[in-house]
Amino acid sequence: QVSGGDDEIQQLQKALLDYLDENTEIDASLVFSRKFYIAQWFRDTTMETEKAIKSQKDEDSSEGTHHAKDVETTGQIMHRAESRKKFLRSIIKTAPSQFSTLK
Repeated sequence: QVSGGDDEIQQLQKALLDYLDENTEIDASLVFSRKFYIAQWFRDTTMETEKAIKSQKDEDSSEGTHHAKDVETTGQIMHRAESRKKFLRSIIKTAPSQFSTLK
């Protein structure tokens, strides 16, 4: 279950990563799947941010009247992206220690 909160995406990501972490003893490949998902989500966050900022710049050049609003929105996009990246970095730092025991 996902409780309504700050970022539902992060809660879902955390749930999947916890599931993978709990089942690594059953299937060692889940350790690598976990790392793949973290890297993919980090990349996705970067790509989504770049697309959103590019889209806003295109709108800004065509309209030009909502510049102050766009700057605030760009700031919000950047803040959300940094929040997600910080979350993923914290997950990486607390990654399972099973990497050293896998052969």
